[in-house]
Amino acid sequence: MQTKYVFVTGGVTSSLGKGIISASLAKLLQARGYKVTIQKLDPYLNVDPGTLNPYEHGECYVTDDGAETDLDLGHYERFLNITTSQSNNVTTGRIYQSVIDKERRGDFLGKTVQVIPHITDEIKRRVKLLGSKQNYDVVITEIGGTVGDIESLPYIEAVRQLRWELGRNNCMVIHLTYVPYLAAAGELKTKPTQHSVKMLLEAGVQPDVLVLRAERNLTDDIRHKVALFCNVDHRAVIESIDVSTIYEVPIKMLEEHLDVIVLEKLDLDLGKEPELKPWRDFLSKIQKPKTSVDIALVGKYVELPDAYKSISEAFIHAGAVHDCKVNLHWIHSETLNNENINEKLGKCSGILVAPGFGHRGIEGKLEAAQYARINNVPFFGICLGMQCAVIEFARDVLKLENAHSSEMDDKTKYPVIDLMAEQKNILDLGGTMRLGSYPCKLTKNSKAFQAYNQEDIQERHRHRYEFNSEYLEQFTANGMISTGVNPDTGLVEIIEIPKHRWFVGVQFHPEYKSTVINPHPLFVAFVKNALDLCYETKRKKS
Repeated sequence: MQTKYVFVTGGVTSSLGKGIISASLAKLLQARGYKVTIQKLDPYLNVDPGTLNPYEHGECYVTDDGAETDLDLGHYERFLNITTSQSNNVTTGRIYQSVIDKERRGDFLGKTVQVIPHITDEIKRRVKLLGSKQNYDVVITEIGGTVGDIESLPYIEAVRQLRWELGRNNCMVIHLTYVPYLAAAGELKTKPTQHSVKMLLEAGVQPDVLVLRAERNLTDDIRHKVALFCNVDHRAVIESIDVSTIYEVPIKMLEEHLDVIVLEKLDLDLGKEPELKPWRDFLSKIQKPKTSVDIALVGKYVELPDAYKSISEAFIHAGAVHDCKVNLHWIHSETLNNENINEKLGKCSGILVAPGFGHRGIEGKLEAAQYARINNVPFFGICLGMQCAVIEFARDVLKLENAHSSEMDDKTKYPVIDLMAEQKNILDLGGTMRLGSYPCKLTKNSKAFQAYNQEDIQERHRHRYEFNSEYLEQFTANGMISTGVNPDTGLVEIIEIPKHRWFVGVQFHPEYKSTVINPHPLFVAFVKNALDLCYETKRKKS
């Protein structure tokens, strides 16, 4: 069967949820028996988001093959329970880099290189390449930004060309817009949607389906008006009303028959009726939890929760396993100190120290690690969070004065965290990262082993600095042990304190692999231990 292509564009404003709509549609098509994947085309000129400040672009997501990608790929994986790759995220920077490299090699035989056809040809090649690589039935391609942005124009033009090249039954466009409610007028306004579709039409692209994001339900009159003015079928005007959780969107799209309309447009069989019982069960658990637990997330980008998107979603998945709502307390590490730590962390039954780069806020993270260790509060350190636990232990228990990471202090006498030897001479920031999936062997009967219930695991990494194994013997002798190592390099991947209730630090990023169907075992174990402490505390008070 020829691969079918669905393009999802956005209008009126950004952050309407194109990624969630794309993932929801893909979930429904997958439930009907189709092999589906999703691709994100990002208009920015960076080659990837790897060097972007989280305040600029939110979380940088990492795939198994080591690609640093847009956070929407995390949504794709969490919804579909599949792995994505470098091919699933394409940026303008990567497109231009590829075309310029070809020009330098002489591939264009001296022709003038232009946006049309050379840039658009490369965009089309990347789109079709993903479909042909693994014989997908449907490829959903989300185009970042908003229609009308200068940066998005080459992508919209590529869509126009693909519709002509692939044929009407093999390619379609879904346009997501916003319908604001004006309180003064007491009504929803469709004019922004009309103007957005007009801009799309000026670029030569007629949308097949309109998904209207709204705070209030659309009346039939509004649907009819939008259909009339935007040249779409009445039933192809889809309501996407605000919901309490993103995981409710697939159910809403099923009720709106988005999947049926898409399959009809693509001339595909409707297949089996979507069986979404596990999804509905999960949704019921997060909407009607039996209990709750308070967990502190200590980081330095907490003003923008999207900077820790995968972590917050992993807590939702793990909470559902225990019929529990995880109340995350976002603690800015720069504000945390010895004087206020009891006030800020005292009510929490678990402490997670988040990943990150750079010196800012590091002392607050060290304070959090020490508080958890001394007070026997369940602790989970991820990447830099694990490194902070190591530094704090070196200073307070091993008495290695001013022990540090050479990332923060390259003159420290005790670099308990250090740059990998083979990367010390690499100057390019993008070249010093350890990225992608690596194996790890667990120590039996460790906390990590009990969580995974297996000895050999694979986890994703995104870091430059490692535990300095020269100090491992000292740490082990004093009660902090390594319970997970890379079998190929011997690098320490997991540290634990066996005498502690649950104190685990991991060099990798477990949050990247947590999905609705397969919550990550470390998050599940962490939440369980936090719950146990919560129950224990309540019993003591009563």
